[in-house]
Amino acid sequence: MAEDLLEFIRSCPGLHAAAVPQEGYERVNWRKSVARAPRVRVRRHTCDCKAVVYELCQAGGLSFIRRLSRSGGKTVITESEWVRVPEAEHLWLKVLMGTAR
Repeated sequence: MAEDLLEFIRSCPGLHAAAVPQEGYERVNWRKSVARAPRVRVRRHTCDCKAVVYELCQAGGLSFIRRLSRSGGKTVITESEWVRVPEAEHLWLKVLMGTAR
């Protein structure tokens, strides 16, 4: 099993969110994605080898996390609240560590 994990890490060097949330994790209020800005910059993202991909986005001086959930050939896109950049970066780290979902 350890060899399988090591091989996966070697074959997929992208950034990955924690596979399971930590006990007592913070629940993110995921909302339906709405086009609020003409352009959105994706600053960071997790690897698309998983069914759920997270993107740290920025637009109009605010940041948010976009969640793309793929299942059965469909993709559902939701977003966190749009907040100041430092707040979104803090939430981004929590999502990566599994302390927020």
